[in-house]
Amino acid sequence: MAGSAQQGPGMITGINVTPLVDITLVLLIIFMVTARIVVSPTVPLDLPVASHTDAQQTVFSVIIPKNGPTMVNGQTVPDDASLVNQARAALAADSALRAVVNADGDVPHRKMVHMLDLLRRAGVNAIAFGATPLE
Repeated sequence: MAGSAQQGPGMITGINVTPLVDITLVLLIIFMVTARIVVSPTVPLDLPVASHTDAQQTVFSVIIPKNGPTMVNGQTVPDDASLVNQARAALAADSALRAVVNADGDVPHRKMVHMLDLLRRAGVNAIAFGATPLE
């Protein structure tokens, strides 16, 4: 019959929520376990305070253009001996001296190596290369 109230054995009368509850409980357990791993206990530390926070670092700036004389701290250097003497004088004034070498991109490699040798001969051990970011 078409309008019969009886249902056959193959008919689903309700939604089974047991798998939904199982998955929800498994996810809850996973989140509880990972929350313990993510939130690690911290150890309280009493960190020391620096007595001098405004220390200035002296920079020995060397500019090597493609054409033209080498410049140190904005002044032209006539020869290698005067560059070494200026570096030694700056190092004597500040033992934590750092040299920053700014060179043109077309400067030959041998000129850069020669500059590094001069700075090492003067006793400067902290040498950095200046760079301009590409636009």
